[in-house]
Amino acid sequence: MRDQISMGLNADDLILQALKEDITSEDITTNSVMPEGQEGEVSLICKEEGIIAGLGVFERVFQLLDPSVAIIFTVKDGDLVKPGQHLALLRGDIRVLLSGERTALNFLQRMSGIATYTNSIAKLLNGSKTKLLDTRKTTPNMRIFEKYAVTVGGGYNHRYNLSDGILLKDNHIGAAGGVANAVRMAKEYAPFVRKIEVEVENFDMVKEAVLAGADIIMLDNMSVEEMKEAIEYIDGRAQTECSGNVTKENVENYTSIGVDFISSGALTHSSPILDLSLKNLHSV
Repeated sequence: MRDQISMGLNADDLILQALKEDITSEDITTNSVMPEGQEGEVSLICKEEGIIAGLGVFERVFQLLDPSVAIIFTVKDGDLVKPGQHLALLRGDIRVLLSGERTALNFLQRMSGIATYTNSIAKLLNGSKTKLLDTRKTTPNMRIFEKYAVTVGGGYNHRYNLSDGILLKDNHIGAAGGVANAVRMAKEYAPFVRKIEVEVENFDMVKEAVLAGADIIMLDNMSVEEMKEAIEYIDGRAQTECSGNVTKENVENYTSIGVDFISSGALTHSSPILDLSLKNLHSV
């Protein structure tokens, strides 16, 4: 699973951009104390409990700096890790280990934090038919990594970008002159394989979306009672999704109403990092 994200050209380009952001010309600090190359080892240590995600990206940071860096992992993406646990041993030129440390940890801590937070919510949906989805509320240029982390944590990906699916939101509906017209125009424009999702905010819009033949109806910022009424009315004529301020604290309110999907921007925009560090660097 690590190779699926770490070896893609697009991922490499993004990792290289992150490295260039951190090293514009040279690592002055490292070069001042390590003028010559020297073989060394350093350990990746976990400092708090969570779900690890992004080991392939972590590894790729060092490989792009120096292909000879060797990393032996004792865990894999998706594993539960605990404070004090040894996760990997890195061996290579000490200068490379020092220069790549922060960029590699930034990726790994961020992705592991997302996987951990996603997992904490996904577990609350166990036993229901409802699937947890992410959104496009991702950090610029980090989407490929953050959406991967969601899947490691037990969630699912909504559309990847604007080219990936049709989602008629309030402003699209306003521009088209209403729900029915927006759905009609989308059906005329899009290939037949594309599903059409419509965001609705009240029961009248729900009725319009059903009559217009929407494939998925997103119930946005509606109360649980309103969503329950809407789902009963839809009655399987479209898939249903609820969205709007869904968090770990309130997600269980939605599991009993029979919604197909819950989407939460918090998975990627509000998850804390998982605390990890590289420790015990020494020459060998």
